[in-house]
Amino acid sequence: MATRHIAFFIAADPPPRLDKALSRDVPEEAALSRTRLARLLAEGAVTIDGQPVTNAKSRVAEGARIEITVQQAEETHIIAEPIALNVVYEDDDLIVVDKPAGMVVHPAPGTPQGTLVNALLHHFGGNLSGVGGVRRPGIVHRIDKDTSGLLVVAKTDAAHHGLADQFAAHSVERKYNALCHGVPDANDPRLRGIRGAGFEAGNILRVTTQLARHRTDRQKQAVLFQGGRHAVTRARIVERFGTPPVVALMDCWLETGRTHQIRVHLAHCGHGLIGDPVYGGRRKPAGRALSPEGIAAIGNFPRQALHAAVLGFVHPRSAEAMRFESPLPKDMADLVAVLRVGPASRA
Repeated sequence: MATRHIAFFIAADPPPRLDKALSRDVPEEAALSRTRLARLLAEGAVTIDGQPVTNAKSRVAEGARIEITVQQAEETHIIAEPIALNVVYEDDDLIVVDKPAGMVVHPAPGTPQGTLVNALLHHFGGNLSGVGGVRRPGIVHRIDKDTSGLLVVAKTDAAHHGLADQFAAHSVERKYNALCHGVPDANDPRLRGIRGAGFEAGNILRVTTQLARHRTDRQKQAVLFQGGRHAVTRARIVERFGTPPVVALMDCWLETGRTHQIRVHLAHCGHGLIGDPVYGGRRKPAGRALSPEGIAAIGNFPRQALHAAVLGFVHPRSAEAMRFESPLPKDMADLVAVLRVGPASRA
């Protein structure tokens, strides 16, 4: 297998740990992330002044000569498939796509084909760099199979690392459209009593909890207040439906990005998403607040009503601020149109 050698010198005032010094001083064009560097260290692919080293915690002196041996990227085992993509933007470094509901992002044992990655491999025609040591698209974030909307995917190692750093720093703008049961309003005293939920100026719901995999149902996430991973969701009402209102169109945005975060947080507040089979969103609105057509449309909605509508980030090479918007998909737009037709007047 072909290899490449990356050589450089440790700059002044190195950090106390070797792994941090490598991360700081490795040439940017090498496109080696901290994770990749740690793996290369463990594999014995790093030398200091000609001597192999594997201890990430060891110290390194200013002026030490570092050489890293990197194996050529392997070909992916994933099959390229000619699946149509809605490409919003593309350049040599990255691609932004508008994913339809029903498409899985990455192959898994239950869905080895028909995924976004299968489609991207065909779209790129093999023109990929070795992201993480394998020639494949650089998936830096995901949205659920039945959530529609915008994703950015890296085409090179350097773009992958630059985008991943922004997601890790929570500096990427991500906004979603959601249709939920009930209306999360600051005037609702019930919401004031839910742990982790509160309101900010402008009637913005803020949910702050920890999230972790559910102890008994491994397909679900659970709200915790100790352990797990910190998660913050904000949401505001865009439109109310029903007389009295029983459904709301929401704008939701993420301070963090955890699995199922919006779905779990709104369900935690008693406002599960319409159509969500996992977090209790398949329920019938009470009373006669909506038209029969509206009630039927809610009951028949086939997926969680969630759409990744806005995606903003800094281009990892040009440093240009980029922002993309995706309109409400047809199924959600049709549902909104039906909900806007109020119940027939009753004598």
